[in-house]
Amino acid sequence: MPLRTINATRYISPLREGGSLPAIVEGDDNFLYVLKFRGAGQGLKALIADVIGGEIARLLGLKMPEMVLVELAEGFGRTEPDEEIQDLLKASTGLNLGVHFLSAAITFDPEVHKVDAATASLIVWLDAYLMNIDRTAKNTNMLIWNKELWLIDHGASMYFHHNWDSLPTSLQSPFAMIKDHVLLPYATELDAAAQKALAILTPENIAAVVALVPDEWMQESEPERSLAEIKNGYQQFLNERLQHNAQFLKQARDAR
Repeated sequence: MPLRTINATRYISPLREGGSLPAIVEGDDNFLYVLKFRGAGQGLKALIADVIGGEIARLLGLKMPEMVLVELAEGFGRTEPDEEIQDLLKASTGLNLGVHFLSAAITFDPEVHKVDAATASLIVWLDAYLMNIDRTAKNTNMLIWNKELWLIDHGASMYFHHNWDSLPTSLQSPFAMIKDHVLLPYATELDAAAQKALAILTPENIAAVVALVPDEWMQESEPERSLAEIKNGYQQFLNERLQHNAQFLKQARDAR
């Protein structure tokens, strides 16, 4: 299904623990969202990775808050006294990314919260596949909400798109950084997780996920490339990484 598009109607508060200074906002559908700004740090590339990574996680049956496209009108949040936030809002006029705010959710703590082997294995496989450098003990990017584990923030995935010349080597990378994954000790069913993922992630499903990303984000993120070339690049990465599943699977097993 296409991502819904809403308008931001009220700026509530910044989330200062996030490096890119996301914020809680209210939409014209009366729901609260964590708004991720196009004008922040890694900009549109982080939003693209977030959409693709998050919707692949959802395809695999993992819990992800709904993501929406959020239109930020010119002058939005003009009463915000913080100069840094004002600059961020001005730089983010247009289409941004919103993630449904999970009220009263708490950060996942591996010392307190237990995760079953099947779920842990699927998340570890996903992050090795997407080359997600987050989901470490320092930055778990997981929440506990209603006693269930929810994934958030895949913006640090697919970092080849910060240097497109690295795409060919990324396709076959075993992804050594999986050794730092917070769920790796519990990922005892990696082979079963891989089989499940490979059955679901068909070329058609991958193309459908890439199509969820607004064309304007892709084109503005890589102005010197054609839109077709950019989309093909993401699909190539996602499809060909599956063909090298054995390599990053072995890396994860060895790291365990």
